[in-house]
Amino acid sequence: MADFTFRTSLKSTHDEATKVPDFVSDIQDKASLSDDETSTFMLLLSEAVDNAIEHGNQYDANKNVSVDIVISKSEIVAKVTDEGKGFDTEVSTSRNPLDEENLLNTGGRGIFIIKELSDSLEFLNNGSTLQFKISRES
Repeated sequence: MADFTFRTSLKSTHDEATKVPDFVSDIQDKASLSDDETSTFMLLLSEAVDNAIEHGNQYDANKNVSVDIVISKSEIVAKVTDEGKGFDTEVSTSRNPLDEENLLNTGGRGIFIIKELSDSLEFLNNGSTLQFKISRES
């Protein structure tokens, strides 16, 4: 199987974020993803895009979120890049939203979900790019 590459760019608005499910459905058909792979991928990509729009670009419709996907026989690799200044990735990844002192916090769940459900999570460009990988079913 040849690798598949997909790209899209979204404005930093709620309306643009709602395009992610259709983008993933199109990828599912073209790259022959299973339903399980697709549902995990859709959840993680939605969380990453939402974080980029809200925290990275602060809902500035003049800023874009770039999404780059490479799908091989063995894995799905997604890179989500915003135009923000980045953030302290150590602080954001060390907080567990399930800890009692964090249960009422409204933030911090997206990164936690991506970290828990992906096979790897990396921050590049001072945190303005999030990359996650999902191993594919054999």
